[in-house]
Order: sequence, then C-alpha cells, then structure tokens
Amino acid sequence: MLARYILPLQNRARQVRLPSLQSSVNGCNPRCKHGFTLAELLVCLAILGLIAVFTIPKVLTTQRDSRYSAQAKEAASMISGAYDAYKQRYTPNSNTSGGDLTAFMNYASVDAVSTIDVFQTATTRLCDGVGYQCVRLHNGGMLLWASSGFMGTATTNAIYFYYDPDGQVTDGTTNGPGKSVVFWLYYNGRITSYANISANTVYGGGTVGPNSAYDPPWFQW
Repeated sequence: MLARYILPLQNRARQVRLPSLQSSVNGCNPRCKHGFTLAELLVCLAILGLIAVFTIPKVLTTQRDSRYSAQAKEAASMISGAYDAYKQRYTPNSNTSGGDLTAFMNYASVDAVSTIDVFQTATTRLCDGVGYQCVRLHNGGMLLWASSGFMGTATTNAIYFYYDPDGQVTDGTTNGPGKSVVFWLYYNGRITSYANISANTVYGGGTVGPNSAYDPPWFQW
C-alpha cells in the first residue's frame, strides 16, 4: 500500500530542479551582470567630467567674489572709522584728503611703486606717492586715493578711494576679475560706492553722478 504512494512522490522529486548554490549567490541567476562594462564606466567618467567643467569654475568664482566683497567692505569700514577718528582730533576742511587719514588706518605698508587697474576703463592708477597715494592692506588688497581734498564743505563734496582686491593689474581688460571698486567719502562722513553717490558730487576732478556700471560685479553691499 505504501509503495503505491511513495513511488509517485519519488518520481515527482526527481523532476524538481533545485537552483545550484553558485547560481543563487546574491539572489542572481547565471545570466545576471556583475559590475559595469568598460564602455559604461567611460560614459560615467565623461558625464562627471562635463559636470566638473561647468560647475567647479562657477563655484570658485563665487567664492572669490564673496571674499573680495567682504574685504572691500572691511576697507570701506576702515576708511569711515579713520575719518571719524580724524574728526575727534582735528576739524576737517576743504583741503582734507585721504592722506590726512593715513595715521588712523590699519595697513601693512605704504606703496609708492605698484600699479592697479580700474573697472570699466582700460586705464590704470600708479601709486607714485604724488598724484595718487597708496597703502597695501593686510589682506593683500591695495587702497589708493587722489592727493586732492574735499574741495568744499558741503554734503556733496567728497574724496574717493580705489580698493583693488588683488593689489595689481589683473589682465589688462576693462571688466575682468580683480578690478577696483571706488568708494566715495563725503564731508559729512557718508561713504558709498559709485552706484549710490549723490547727484552732482563734487571732487578734485570736477562733478560726477551715480553710475552703477562702475561697481564691479564682484562687489555687493
């Protein structure tokens, strides 16, 4: 009687095909692919290379511009603080110039030989110690100002300072990186950049008005 049931079960067990241990590793049959082909790796590397080409320079430029802008604002704050300290000891007049504030500035050295460049113009400014006076700051930037004074004592009379973040002529173009930002210090103590100066601002070279095109793209208040 038992043979009647056991024999069919034995025959059915022989028909069952159990997967081999090797073919079921990681739940994969022998037809599964393991890893990447050389062509797939090359495609991935090409894609990563394109991403790097388009993103890394932008990241580096953004970091540089942020650093330049922060340093420029520190320079503007130093100029404003130096003028406040000067007024505590002396009375400003129409002849007061940037040179009178030097004693109240925190700088690394006086520079009378270097040349810096200006944004939106192909010209440069030479630190000759006569027409333009310069000091090199601790952050490597250069601060330059004209020897002329306020030319008056009204709220529209101003003296100006160039701040060059890299302290040198960068590339000879009119709008490349590292160009100077111009700060205007008014007789009443207000300081701002070219984009925000008062209309009919009076300085040693005449009269000028606001011009946002003369603020380099790296500078933000």
